Amino acid sequence: MEPFVPKILYEDKHILVAVKPAGWLSEPGGGKSFPDALSVHLQGQGKPGEIFTVHRLDKVVGGVMVFARTGKAAGILTQAIAQRTVEKEYLAVLRGVPAEESATLEDLLFRDASKNKTFVVKRMRKGVRDASLSYWLLGTAEKEGQSLSLVRVALHTGRTHQIRVQFSSRGLPLLGDIRYGSKDKNCETALWSRRLRFMHPATGKPMEFCQRPPTEYPWELFSGMMP
Repeated sequence: MEPFVPKILYEDKHILVAVKPAGWLSEPGGGKSFPDALSVHLQGQGKPGEIFTVHRLDKVVGGVMVFARTGKAAGILTQAIAQRTVEKEYLAVLRGVPAEESATLEDLLFRDASKNKTFVVKRMRKGVRDASLSYWLLGTAEKEGQSLSLVRVALHTGRTHQIRVQFSSRGLPLLGDIRYGSKDKNCETALWSRRLRFMHPATGKPMEFCQRPPTEYPWELFSGMMP
């Protein structure tokens, strides 16, 4: 199978919307340049001007991202994300089946930067932030004796590793997510940024972009169930 490579869904002089492959960085880290960082790849395509990263996906997560092409657009989009007016929707494959077909999950999360890991905690203290998401069960499947669930997730807050840790803390780790309790090493973490909806930073026009995940394990198990 050929590797999944980035593709551009939309661009103008203010924004650029692209699909990040799982396994790629959103942007370089530590002041270094990485050819497999999506922002670097886009810059290397000969796009005039800078590419501003206004939100990120974990390295193991693929899907739709929006970038700004100007500092002004970056400021407007960053503010919109902070004000939670940017709609982010994901698909995830869980190990196990949720007790409820739909629910809103609310937790307090603590980020341990030294371990690059996020934890659900019981009380508010320094470094703890609230986290909220809603999910809908789209279907289930069986693979080698284990039950798997496809869920659609609407993210209300954008905490690091949020979707991964909120489901894992309920005994439903994402398939392939070894860091948060999955034991399946045969796939990348099964989390995909399916849809972004936001107001264009220059025109104010509603913009919406959707992209299905690649047709490979485990996504092909649910090909007929995806929105």
